Amino acid sequence: MKIYSGRLGLQQRVLPSYRVPFFDLLASQCEGGMNLFAGMPRPVEMIASGKTEVAKLTQAKNVHLFGGMFYLCHQQGFISWLEKTNPDALIVEANPRYLATPAAVNWMHARGRKVIGWGLGSPSVNGFRKQRRLLFINQFDAMLSYSQRGAEEYAALGFPREKIFVAHNSVAEKPRLNIERSTFNVQPVLLFVGRLQARKRIDSLLRACAELETKPRLMIVGDGPERTALESLAKEIYPSAEFIGAKHGAELKPYFAQADLFVLPGTGGLAVQEAMSYGLPVIVAKGDGTQDDLVREKNGWQIPPENYDALLAAIKNALSDIARLREMGKESFRIVSEEINIQKMADVFVTALNN
Repeated sequence: MKIYSGRLGLQQRVLPSYRVPFFDLLASQCEGGMNLFAGMPRPVEMIASGKTEVAKLTQAKNVHLFGGMFYLCHQQGFISWLEKTNPDALIVEANPRYLATPAAVNWMHARGRKVIGWGLGSPSVNGFRKQRRLLFINQFDAMLSYSQRGAEEYAALGFPREKIFVAHNSVAEKPRLNIERSTFNVQPVLLFVGRLQARKRIDSLLRACAELETKPRLMIVGDGPERTALESLAKEIYPSAEFIGAKHGAELKPYFAQADLFVLPGTGGLAVQEAMSYGLPVIVAKGDGTQDDLVREKNGWQIPPENYDALLAAIKNALSDIARLREMGKESFRIVSEEINIQKMADVFVTALNN
């Protein structure tokens, strides 16, 4: 475990409950402590907010402006929080939509202190837009990227490669015990965990299961705006589908333990890593790059988003060889045990702070 000797400040637009274990772990690695500045989400986002135990949380007042591609957020009290907590270094979300960030960076730099950006990356753009993005990230002393793809995007934009650190996006601790599964199940068990919303394409998962010759047991864990519509669809095409409802933390363990394969047919969703920590092979739709590091040929399948045929083919392929599926599950467990977990992520954060 690596240690940062100073006092850390960290800004987030919101504090999702799934981030709490990571922030508390990171705080425990800061000798001077860690102060966290985060506001509340919009009701429409339906994000479950958390509360830290080790990191000292101050709630920002988020002023949400506009919506969709025009969304902006101003966090009131950012400078007052900096004056009160007086951090030796600051980590902020590298998102130009957050209007208070430049003033906070200027406050830190005026005192000769480091500011690190943390982001997903920056997809390729040209001309004036590229110049604006480079100007935005160049205010940071270093960049933390969620994925290797994101790191390459920052480098391609023009940010110095030696100042970019890849902290693989993680939500799960290093697993301690892999679940032993039998080599053969008469009825394979498929599992989805996440928000029930349109972009997750759970409707495609239901249709794919209905097409399979050997019908799997399908467990859908989660809640959201699409639940009623999905339950109605299931009654028509796959009535055996089980809608479990929202589960969190330890409540999820029995569902992961029963499953043979985890499927995330749409974009988004951090439950993939948790599924891997239970020794599950995974099928995921390609997204922001975080899946590239987690899901490889030896432990799962990445499919194009919005491609039903690819989803159906991947499920058929996965279930065609249960022995192979078990070996892929062991590789999933190895990846999150040895390479990608919140301890590894925290160590990269500390490395960036100490660099």
